[in-house]
Amino acid sequence: QNIHLVAKWLSSLEKKLEQHSEGSHRDFRVFVSAEPAPCPESHVIPQGILENSIKITSEAPTGMHANLHKALDNFSQDTLEMCSQEKEFRSILFALCYFHAVVAERRKFGPQGWNRPYPFSTGDLTISVSVLYNYLEASSKVPYDDLRYLVGEIMYGGHITDDWDRRLCRTYLEEFIKPEMLEGELCLAPGFPLPGNMDYSGYHQYIDDALPPESPHLYGLHPNAEIGFLTQRSEQLLRTLLELQPRDGSAGEGGAGTREETVQARLEEMLEKLTDEFNMAELMAKVEERTPYAVVALQECERMNVLTAEIRRSLAELELGLKGELTMTSDMENLQNSLFLDTVPECWVRRSYPSTASLGSWFADLLARINELEAWTRDFSLPSTLWLGGFFNPQSILTAIMQTTARKNKWPLDKMTLQCDVTKKSREDFASAPREGAYVHGLFMEGARWDAQSGIITDARLQELTPAMPVVFIRAIPADKQDTRALYPCPLYKTRQRGPTYVWTFNLKTKENPSKWVLAGVALLLQV
Repeated sequence: QNIHLVAKWLSSLEKKLEQHSEGSHRDFRVFVSAEPAPCPESHVIPQGILENSIKITSEAPTGMHANLHKALDNFSQDTLEMCSQEKEFRSILFALCYFHAVVAERRKFGPQGWNRPYPFSTGDLTISVSVLYNYLEASSKVPYDDLRYLVGEIMYGGHITDDWDRRLCRTYLEEFIKPEMLEGELCLAPGFPLPGNMDYSGYHQYIDDALPPESPHLYGLHPNAEIGFLTQRSEQLLRTLLELQPRDGSAGEGGAGTREETVQARLEEMLEKLTDEFNMAELMAKVEERTPYAVVALQECERMNVLTAEIRRSLAELELGLKGELTMTSDMENLQNSLFLDTVPECWVRRSYPSTASLGSWFADLLARINELEAWTRDFSLPSTLWLGGFFNPQSILTAIMQTTARKNKWPLDKMTLQCDVTKKSREDFASAPREGAYVHGLFMEGARWDAQSGIITDARLQELTPAMPVVFIRAIPADKQDTRALYPCPLYKTRQRGPTYVWTFNLKTKENPSKWVLAGVALLLQV
């Protein structure tokens, strides 16, 4: 619709309402319904109407119970009776309703739910059911593969932009829509079997009677996923409260003074602890042969120099500003606010690496990264175990492992892959690097844990959100030599934000069906 015409009509409606406000019947009311505006420019309802009206909002349902009822509300008894293959149609329709409710509500678990949020709508569900009807009418056999493809890759998949999210969507459908569903052997969630042939009110009643109480289990997630997302929500709320504090004026006795003192103390401490930049000319001269590993080390030192130079420059500038020797600019004020609120300043983030840490932890982590680089560049021999999370660009060192092996064995690089073997040891147990490949420490698992004794992925323990992994041995092998049986292709991300922080895929051993770990959102992380 044309927003300008709507705005024009609303202003004439406002005038009409004013005229009718006197002399009209005492029970005369006007009902106006509206959808949420997509952007601030579309906020066109006149203030007068808003002020004089009673506003009622229809909130989106929360939880599986409400979402499943709402999904089923898109249909009726007539829908259930319209297909000649009645039993098949009803079973798959109910499974699609559960699928729709799961994918819509899984969003609340943040990145462990979906890497990116998607605008799934009831239109996706109703079109999928129409497709189901057309296919069943045209064929006596249920075309499970075609249905899964159309729903997962086109109707819902059309919204999905991330490959791992696409895998998740596909896996749900593989679990929910398969021949076993007509044999009464399929569970949509633990303790929630797919119902048999019922009428419309029977299905609504079944949801009330049989659906277990709301929990991450209904989505295939571990209960820890709820702890994670509730913690993050609380932190966000507290941070917002902190940012709303008044910045000027004395909050209590000498408030403004203590604010500047806090910033000054933090600033001095950082400048004191920050080490000198790497002398690149000296390092270049020290490198005898520019091996793939040496190239990575030099690149990392260069990027660290860019970051530390900016930290030193901006802190020194702010120090002069606080002394009154320089006029305070907006950049300096932003830096001051960040130091006070313990957040990483924007001008540092732009030259940095993804991180979810507060400023204090981030700076300690920065010093640890510099330390690692200093140790590595003393003689450029590969450290006994690599801290993969300490790199600006972790992909570069993983690629260097492949390049080194490819050169040594004269293998083509594009026909190689990385093999990931989880050891039973921690970093202290390793005195030197392996002959080929590298030992890597500092990985964490989210959504499950690693059982070091059995050497497989297993269920997480309650309240252990991101257990540490043992040291991992990474080496390059020809792609056709890789055994893919009983393996879960596990994505590795830099932070818990996942999504764009993706680094690599490591295949991890599993006794259980890998689909379990897909639905649980199991991933490896470089920092927590």
